[in-house]
Amino acid sequence: MLSRVADSLYWMSRYLERAEHTVRLLDVNMSLMLDRSGTTVEKRWNRVLAALGHTPESAWTGDHYQLVQTLTFDADNEASIRASIVMARDNARQVRDELSTEQWQQLNRLYHQVTEPAGYDGEVHLEEFLPAVIDGLHLFQGITDTTMSHGEGWQFIQTGRSLERAFATVKLLDIYSSDLLESNEDENDGYNYLEWIGLLRCCTAFEAYCRVYTADLSHDRILEFLLLNPEFPHSVRYSIDALSGALKAMQQANGRQQADGLTRLAGRLQATLNFVEIGEILEQDPARYLHDVLHQCQQIHGQIYRYYIQYSVQTALAT
Repeated sequence: MLSRVADSLYWMSRYLERAEHTVRLLDVNMSLMLDRSGTTVEKRWNRVLAALGHTPESAWTGDHYQLVQTLTFDADNEASIRASIVMARDNARQVRDELSTEQWQQLNRLYHQVTEPAGYDGEVHLEEFLPAVIDGLHLFQGITDTTMSHGEGWQFIQTGRSLERAFATVKLLDIYSSDLLESNEDENDGYNYLEWIGLLRCCTAFEAYCRVYTADLSHDRILEFLLLNPEFPHSVRYSIDALSGALKAMQQANGRQQADGLTRLAGRLQATLNFVEIGEILEQDPARYLHDVLHQCQQIHGQIYRYYIQYSVQTALAT
């Protein structure tokens, strides 16, 4: 596969996953505004900004509704939902012949949904708009899995989605850890309980968590579920397992033995998550463990570029 095609499919997938993560953060935290909580509004929304990356265009000004509008529709804000979907469509347009007609049509619908959002009354109702965008993103994923051959191009899409999801979840856990997961306050305090529910909902994990642990929320169980659960699609372990599988499939498909270093790097991170126990993480330094996972994700991204996108002529001739 041409490097430019791999690059476009990889980033199309990452931008769409990023858009979904942003939508969910905004939707969940807007819902939490309706409940009385001990957490200040400023603290909650600064947490959101930290999770999305403090861009120059985003800053807490005291108006959460205006901030949500900016993070949803501002075309000049690289952290906004609109910017992510526009960039995903731009990348998809570069490789239009690699996508099915259904994929392209659905991505176009998403594009027009965020660039021309006004309803019949000329207003945008965010409480309806944000869930509708999530539905559209889920529909694109389903169309991708059912209308696209599961060859090398599809594997690049899985690679981008899995790496972006793992990175976002770890970053969210890291940001929340100082406020909630390592809080010295009573774990059963109603205010903390509400914030923990918000964290799980940001990762689409509340109901899945309750099926495993019931509604008993505690910092060690939340960390264990979101980090190490092997069956939940938004857990870090599940995402890295999917990433490792996609990288191995790509290596087998193109016979690029030089990519052994990349598969070993992903396998090392996979083993770190598969064979560690939550007690070992808690006994050491959970923040350091999370930072190490983030660092390894960044290394994997760099190696993907080295072996598949920015590889040298000598490397290409050797395969």
